[in-house]
Amino acid sequence: MQFKVSNANKLEGVISLPGDKSITQRAMLLNSIAIGNSTISNHNTGSDALSMFNCLQHLGVNLKKEIDPDTNQELIYIIGNGLNSLTKPKVALDAENSGTTMRLLAGLLSGQPFASVIDGDSSLRNRPMKRIIEPLSKMGAQIYGSKNNTVPPISIDGGNLKGIKYSPEVASAQVKSCLLIAGLFAQGETELYNLKPSRDHTERMLKFMGANIEINEANISINSSTLQAKDILIPGDISAAAFWLVAGICHKNANILIKNVGINPSRSKIIDVLQSMGANIKIINLQEEMIEPIADIQVKSSQLKGVTIQGKVIPEIIDEIPILALAGSCASGKTIIKDAKELKYKESDRITSTVDTLRTLGSDISATEDGMIINGSNQLYGNECDSLNDHRIAMLAAISGLIGKGVTTINNFESVDVSYPKFRDTLDILIS
Repeated sequence: MQFKVSNANKLEGVISLPGDKSITQRAMLLNSIAIGNSTISNHNTGSDALSMFNCLQHLGVNLKKEIDPDTNQELIYIIGNGLNSLTKPKVALDAENSGTTMRLLAGLLSGQPFASVIDGDSSLRNRPMKRIIEPLSKMGAQIYGSKNNTVPPISIDGGNLKGIKYSPEVASAQVKSCLLIAGLFAQGETELYNLKPSRDHTERMLKFMGANIEINEANISINSSTLQAKDILIPGDISAAAFWLVAGICHKNANILIKNVGINPSRSKIIDVLQSMGANIKIINLQEEMIEPIADIQVKSSQLKGVTIQGKVIPEIIDEIPILALAGSCASGKTIIKDAKELKYKESDRITSTVDTLRTLGSDISATEDGMIINGSNQLYGNECDSLNDHRIAMLAAISGLIGKGVTTINNFESVDVSYPKFRDTLDILIS
């Protein structure tokens, strides 16, 4: 699908976001192996979350979607029957484009007494899986990937796991979550140590649901546990909010209020980075909703300056780096992004795709081995580009189109449906 975006005279309005994709996927999986009934509200409706829903159905989980007659919102209802309630799937499980679905399910299936296969689309088949295959094998799972156990599809013959002590080499919430989920099924303690900072939704949710888990800064240990089903309200996705934050600070006439955004400290560093660039962003109406902090965010047009972004903050803003590069393009001075080599292993090589897209749209930007260098000029202009089947690149191009001169044409824009099917509706609110 082709989508055209023109420079907007102003960006103004109150918007809500899709439910957080990462939290939605974890809430479905963990409630599926908990004891009791649960309801998930404000869930993400993108194709990544749908892939988790479909895979769990193939594993025999009793979960369904229904419209709440009182609110007219779609809810997910799950009846959980415990850790050992899953059944052998009759088909290979299709994670589609979702690395989260694949890696979390790999941890779950490694604890099951049956064989299974997880596959995905052409993009997912190129994403690295050795990082989970090696530790799961050490726990006792018979798990194999393609190309010398490095990429999907993954075949798993699970059961009889034992706890291990393990220090992941990469700062990855997906790897950490995979091993914590496997640890629920293992004999003895599973300890992850020297963990690098990454989003902590899984450990928060496990603790909330009664898991025998201990969290001590860079070390987490878990033992086999019975989980109790919990109703979960999913906060708005801060990774989706990031696009509107940058739109607001880069546009010359913007005033946007974003409602009910999840501002988990392991995810909200994007706000800190933008504020360090001079962004006029305010957090209001802060509240703790169940297990995640939620707030409204107000953003207005701002004068930005270039900064250097590097080090331990990078894993906590990894999904927001493409749109941060756009902020750097609108800033005065130079913005340097380092230590972001992990971007190469996303839905696209996001170093290359971000740089190529923004350069096509007028940015003075160049790639490095582990990041990019942007000479801020605010001379963005419309052009034709492609999403490269990456939802974040599609949205990056659209936001650039709102700010730059002329018309921006984005091919294969349907990739936004991975995480934000109603992106165009939100855009229409702000320009109407």
